[in-house]
Formats: sequence, structure tokens, C-alpha cells
Amino acid sequence: MTNVSEPVAEQEHTVDLAGKYLTFELGEETYGVGILRVREIIKMQEITKVPHTPDYVKGVINLRGKVMSVVDLRRAFGMEEAEATRDTCIIVMQVRGGETPVILGVIVDKVSEVLEIGAEEIEPAPSFGTQVDTRFMLGMAKTKDAVKILLDMDRIVNYAQLAH
Repeated sequence: MTNVSEPVAEQEHTVDLAGKYLTFELGEETYGVGILRVREIIKMQEITKVPHTPDYVKGVINLRGKVMSVVDLRRAFGMEEAEATRDTCIIVMQVRGGETPVILGVIVDKVSEVLEIGAEEIEPAPSFGTQVDTRFMLGMAKTKDAVKILLDMDRIVNYAQLAH
């Protein structure tokens, strides 16, 4: 049954977003990324800094013979940088970099769990006016214990600045 107060386009949008998400923490908030984007989760390691990159690009690592860019999501979101703990890790994921997919690492405070999120649990990102950019949000997942922000990693990463 269609909810009369909800536009059809929004209903179709949330159905497209239903699926499995890897959830992780940054500060006090919990975020999720589509599990199909995730390649692996690795422990923190030494990162080689690359000159003339934005402050959220931590540098590169050598992962089994492949050089991969590493992004600090805390810095990308304008949060304070935090000391690495034993829970801090790098999520290796595939994002769209124009014509070709790009594999990159994303530093997070802690990986939580994989959740199956249904369309009925997802709402479009709320509007905060012109001062807050919500384009990087796919939507908001309302789970039994909290609201999780579902991220569009393709929009978060600026590929031109990550090119080697």
C-alpha cells in the first residue's frame, strides 16, 4: 500500500537503497556503506604522505603490491583528527572514479557490524537548508537502537585530487 504523504520518487529511492551495509563509527555517530563496495578491512598501518593533497588524504599504503590512496573520513567530514586506537582500521573499498573503479582505503574509528536494512527503515536525508551539504548522504536508516547515516562514497571522494 502506498503512503499518500510520501512522494513515489522517494519510495522508489529507498527501495533501491535496501540491502546489506557495513556500519562503522566516527566519533559518536554510526555510518553505513553498501557491503558490495567493501573489499576488506585491515588494521591501521604506516601511511606514506603525499605532498600537495587535501588534508583528508592521509597518503598511500602498499597493500599486497598495489599502491592505494587512504582517506581519513574524520578530516573529510571536518571532524577533529583522533589518535589511532586498537579499534581504528582501514576499510578497503571500491568507488567510482569517473570511467574506472578506484580502490581506496578509508580510515574509521571502529567497524561495528553488517546490517540488513530494509526499504521501510530508510528515509531520504533531511534538508538542513543551504548551509549543510547532504549530497554525500544516500539516506538515513532507522534501526531499533539508533539512526545510521548511509553514505555515498562516490560523492565523498574527490577523484581528481586522489589521482597519482
